[in-house]
Amino acid sequence: MSRPFVRINVAATADGKIDTVERRGAAISSARDKQRVDELRAESDAVMVGGRTLHDEDPRLTVKSEALRRLRQERGLPPNPVKAAVASRLELQPDCHFLNEGPARILLFTSARTDARQLDMLRSAGARVVVLGSGEIDLAEALRILKEEEGIERLMVEGGATFNYALLKLGLVDEISVYVAPMVFGGGHAPTLAGGAGLPRGRAIALKLLGSEQWDDGGVLLRYEVVGPHG
Repeated sequence: MSRPFVRINVAATADGKIDTVERRGAAISSARDKQRVDELRAESDAVMVGGRTLHDEDPRLTVKSEALRRLRQERGLPPNPVKAAVASRLELQPDCHFLNEGPARILLFTSARTDARQLDMLRSAGARVVVLGSGEIDLAEALRILKEEEGIERLMVEGGATFNYALLKLGLVDEISVYVAPMVFGGGHAPTLAGGAGLPRGRAIALKLLGSEQWDDGGVLLRYEVVGPHG
């Protein structure tokens, strides 16, 4: 099945946490990493998050740099990439950042668990909402729609942990970029790059290091190719 090129991007602490146990989107990225993330967004056709990130953090998912937005427009692209999200049950407020920050096209994948009034509100706000079944969302089908119906060639995924794991387990990820910040959050229940049920050692997802950079801010940038869903 066809799909976009998929890159997961995260900022993590030295102990592998992408947020604190409070799960409120704790700041991890340095100023330089924030600039890198903005550049990745500007290079992408769409940016996608999972349901928990969507509802708990209400992300804007826009390109912050005016210069980068202008460069996109000079290439005949809209100033911001498509904002996409996957959630089995959508419960967004009409005034949330995700729906109102832009301008950007909005694409939401959900299930029949989302209330009809919510669907009406989202569609009235200009979002395309695709209902995929009554339970767990078919992520491969969602990516097919992105590619074949929306023309998305390069998809940037900004988590969270459960969504990252689901994509990785299904073999739907091509690259992973991780900024490792010089700090420790701890917490047995704090989220990591990949959550979910987990895999035994014999089915570990194999990665190939593409490059690493040590930055003056004390952080390290790691880039991996996903060799295959199972090593």
